[in-house]
Formats: sequence, structure tokens, C-alpha cells
Amino acid sequence: MPLKILVTGGAGYIGSILVPALLEQGYHVTVLDNFLYRQSSLMECCGNTNFDVIRADCRDERILKNVLNGKDYLIPLAALVGAPLCEQDRVGAQSINFDAIQLLCKLASHSQRVLFPVTNSGYGIGDAGQYCTEESPLRPLTLYGETKVKAEQVVLDREASLTFRLATVFGSSPRMRMDLLVNDFVYRAMHDRAVTVFEGHFKRNYIHVRDVARAFVYGIEHFDAMKGRPYNLGLDDANLSKIELCQKIQFFFPSFVYLEAPVGEDPDKRDYIVSNARVLKAGFKTEWSLDDGILELKKCYTVLRKNHYANV
Repeated sequence: MPLKILVTGGAGYIGSILVPALLEQGYHVTVLDNFLYRQSSLMECCGNTNFDVIRADCRDERILKNVLNGKDYLIPLAALVGAPLCEQDRVGAQSINFDAIQLLCKLASHSQRVLFPVTNSGYGIGDAGQYCTEESPLRPLTLYGETKVKAEQVVLDREASLTFRLATVFGSSPRMRMDLLVNDFVYRAMHDRAVTVFEGHFKRNYIHVRDVARAFVYGIEHFDAMKGRPYNLGLDDANLSKIELCQKIQFFFPSFVYLEAPVGEDPDKRDYIVSNARVLKAGFKTEWSLDDGILELKKCYTVLRKNHYANV
């Protein structure tokens, strides 16, 4: 019998890559998602007999209690992701990003294993020149960061759990997000040929969405050795400022112009560099570089355009 995995929010940006990857490994996957964005990103999975899907809300205790039954691994991806969205719906941010995780951990049996994604934006503003490790203090600057940091602690308080502190994710997905920093800047480079950068010296780390999916598969396969700890998940050679990111994108789009605004602030004030040594020591290695992702996005944006309310 294949291992049974529940993925909440499995039709989202990461889930739409992760769920097919789990099915490819021979796991039985149940997705619980409310399909908030009317996405059809899991259509290719519907012909797989190891795939089940439930249209429901991850905060519904009655449904969650029933769907947890018999599952070996739980991957709660359902969340309001990003500082702007959480500010727009502060009640939803609390109830989905924290309360629903608390509920899942309460309902899950001690033998059920949880792999949970959080954000390394929980590090807030790091010390100059010092890499943030999993032992560094967590100082989230946004409601998004606060809810994810609190939820991570609830997950790690269980014995059978591990967490991935994700760098800023990039790359194409069937449920695309164009608002993520790399994805946004590449789109602007390709179609607008210009971007205005606020506080361009702020640094952060990056990771391709396919490597995120690979990390979850790896975490399942090596769970006993990795459990009980958080893991930074990012590219060691991609601790870049926004200006450095623009320079890298400009290499692929020579006509791209970026300007740093003399006034104004970025609402997401995270600024840090991250060490991914722990996950590397655990044996996981990334496959997608930032360059690979930019080239992939160039093809992606040949297909996709932000033209919903325009004539051309």
C-alpha cells in the first residue's frame, strides 16, 4: 500500500508543483483546497487513481477531522501568503496561517508526520554581514511573518514534525504567482523594460519552486533523520540585494532599466542573508539556479500576460 499524504492548499503555487511530484513517487495524495482563485492547476492529476481532491476550507474542523483519518504525512500548504495579502485580510491571516495549523496539530495523531513550510522572512532584519542560521533569533516584521513563526512553533512542539523556512520562491507554476519578487522583476524586464526599486540594498535569499517541491519529497524520504528541526531552504549563491537581482536579470534582458527611488519605502522591510548549511548537511541539494529560473520565466511570460483589463 502506498503512503497516504494530505496536502492542504495543494492547488496553490507550490502545491501545483508538489502534488504531481508526490504522485510521481507513487504516493497516494489527497488535496484539500477551497480553490479561492478558481485555479485548474491540478487537472493533470485527475486521471491518477492515487489522487483524491476535496473542495473545502482547511479551518473546517468537521471536514479536517475526517480527512486526516488514515493519512501518514500531512503537508499544510494552505495559507494567505505574503505581507500585502495578510494586511488586506488580517482576520484571514490569523485564522488560516495560525489557527488552522493549531487545529491540524490538535487533531493529528502522534504517529502522523507533519512537514510544514514557513518563511525565512521571520528573521526580519539580520545583523550586518552575519548569516542567519536556524538558531538565529526570529524577529518578524509583518503579520504574515508573525503568524508563520507562531505556527512553526506549534508544529515543532510535536515530536513527528519538521519545517522548511523558505527563501523567496521563484519560477513558473500551473498556479502562477507574478507578485513574487523575482517573478515580478522578470516580467517587468520582459514587458515593461523598467522597474523602480525601493530600498534596493535590502538583501534576501531565493529558491526555485521545483526545488521546494523536491525538498518536501526528500523530507518524506529522510524524515526520521531530519525530524524535530527547522531547515532554511534557499540558494547559497543567491543572497542578493534587490539591485544585485536587477543586475542579474539585466544580463538576460539587456534593454532592462532599473532605477532606485530616492524616496519611498518597501512595506516588506526584511533584510538578511541566510545560511542553508543544515539542509545541505542533511543531504539535500538544489537543482535550479537563479539563472535557470530567469530563463524559464522568459518562456513562461511568452505565454502569460497581465492583460485582463486591457485591449492589447
